[in-house]
Amino acid sequence: MKIVVIGGSGLIGTKVVAQLREKGHQVIAGSPSTGINTITGEGLAAAMKDTDIVIDLANSPSFEDNAVMEFFQTAGRNLLGAEISAGVKHHVALSIVGVDIMQNIGYMRAKMAQEDLIRQSGIPYTIIRSTQFFEFIGGIANQATQGNEVHLSDVKFQPIASDDVAAFVVKYALGAPLNNKIEIAGPDRFDMYQVADRYLQYMKDPRKVIANGKPEYFGGAVTHAALVPAGLADLGAVSFENWLTTQLQNA
Repeated sequence: MKIVVIGGSGLIGTKVVAQLREKGHQVIAGSPSTGINTITGEGLAAAMKDTDIVIDLANSPSFEDNAVMEFFQTAGRNLLGAEISAGVKHHVALSIVGVDIMQNIGYMRAKMAQEDLIRQSGIPYTIIRSTQFFEFIGGIANQATQGNEVHLSDVKFQPIASDDVAAFVVKYALGAPLNNKIEIAGPDRFDMYQVADRYLQYMKDPRKVIANGKPEYFGGAVTHAALVPAGLADLGAVSFENWLTTQLQNA
């Protein structure tokens, strides 16, 4: 099959592209650097020709409220329009667990707008809502650092390895469209501050993690269970401990 992966040069995209090519599919890694731009529309029509599946993994370069909304709405309309014209049979998008209950946060409103465009397009689709990736825990700790302390919430957190995310994306892309959403998460559930504390200890980082009791994410208030699946979810195979061990081995 011919598959176009938008955001094919990113963290998840490179893994998805590699896995699909290993399975023998014709894969185009779409990004502005390869001449495929969902914002301007450049290269979209040519890329969609004879395409069976489109996987949208692109992310906004800015998380500012207006900019991120404009990105996902513009990119979504351009991409879905090109897919409709080309007769694409399956649209797969990566979204976020709890996005619908965090609409006080600008980024989540933009991702919800993206999901709504997909549902309204008429193209058979699968939306994969994922928890946060292990690979971003260090960045979360850095953003919460005050001096030698990391102040983080005690909201529930169930991060997942990017390798597992990519495997799930490939699985659902090659399957029949669900015309619905599916949730994926890591195998272990923690409080957010606990994850950061264990990460910093493994990395021999001297910063001290403080649980601040504020249920926040992306700068907005959330419920304590907003970031974890509410019901059944597909769970990744890579535990947090195994992922940490791998990071140290590759350091």
